[in-house]
Amino acid sequence: MGKKAPYDANLIDLLYQSLETEQGGIKIYETALECAVNDDLTEEWQKYLDQTRHHEQVLLGVLRTLGLDPEVRMPSREIVGGIGASLVQAMRAALDNGSPEQAELVACECVVLAETKDHSNWELLSLVASKSTGDLAKTLKAAVEEVEDEEDKHLYHTKGWCRELWIQALGYPAALPPPEEVKKVETAIGAARAEKSRDELL
Repeated sequence: MGKKAPYDANLIDLLYQSLETEQGGIKIYETALECAVNDDLTEEWQKYLDQTRHHEQVLLGVLRTLGLDPEVRMPSREIVGGIGASLVQAMRAALDNGSPEQAELVACECVVLAETKDHSNWELLSLVASKSTGDLAKTLKAAVEEVEDEEDKHLYHTKGWCRELWIQALGYPAALPPPEEVKKVETAIGAARAEKSRDELL
């Protein structure tokens, strides 16, 4: 019998996908910042870029602690990388072919797509941490505690920006910065409540 892998193959796959998502996220935020028109959004995305760079370092540490080579290119990692590259390409096309406001909207949508995957990764890693024991649980729990709250903000706040910028583009009064940002939303329930309260901020 061959030696049993120390960790489940699907967990290893998730860890490599998570690292690739963060590395692609750095390029996505760098490009999104080129598209940003709104000053508050620019400030927000700059903060998220800095945090994403840190999240990459956290995941590199997780992989090394668990004895995994961060340079391994698994098929699913290549797919995740390709999706990230296509989002960067979409923003570049918007910069080249549309108005600055249209490029900003495209960038917002690309960030939401990327952060949806990122958020899902960290939710799953949080689940594994809660169900595991020993070094695996300790390593993942520490990483999740450091990163997950920031990931929540990245997704829910940018979804708010995307909605309000679209409302503005359609010619209706927009709540900018969005209520998710004003209320410092960190949960799905909080995001839903913030969206319902948007009229109060107009």
